[in-house]
Amino acid sequence: MENRSLGKTGLRVSELCLGTMTFGENNWGLPTTTEEHSVAMMNRFLAAGGNFLDTANVYGLGNSESIVGRWLTTQSRDGLIVATKCRFPMGKGPNDEGSSRKHILSSIEASLKRLQTDYVDLMQVHCWDYNTPLEETIRTLDDLIRVGKVRYVGVSNFTGYQLQQWIDLAKFKGFARTFLH
Repeated sequence: MENRSLGKTGLRVSELCLGTMTFGENNWGLPTTTEEHSVAMMNRFLAAGGNFLDTANVYGLGNSESIVGRWLTTQSRDGLIVATKCRFPMGKGPNDEGSSRKHILSSIEASLKRLQTDYVDLMQVHCWDYNTPLEETIRTLDDLIRVGKVRYVGVSNFTGYQLQQWIDLAKFKGFARTFLH
């Protein structure tokens, strides 16, 4: 499998990324993949030259990250690129969802614990948050890069207009550049 640059960075990732949304139990009624089969898929992906895994805190309400994390403990972490996301509800409380500083910080701590690692290579905002000021979201992610818990920042499910707002504000404020969209 060939490797490519991740967005406009020097980080090299496999041309295919293994999505883990169906790993473990979920609450959506979607088909699920047992941990045994999930591990087999990750092993085959790695053997085929893949190094890029995508998960999210909301996938199985953390079950996907937990399966990936247990597998990661059996691998060389430096050779793998791990991406996760936050934004969607992880509980019933008023701050258990969104892109507020509170939710992002609690999300990354929980994700790092489930993934059994001290950093993620790519942290993405899973969807635009109309209730949180954009500067709060970008500043929080910039802070996570500065303390080493996140290496790169990206977004998912954004419109072109939303992405441009993000890019312009980050540039104006001198925040970490969002490389992926």
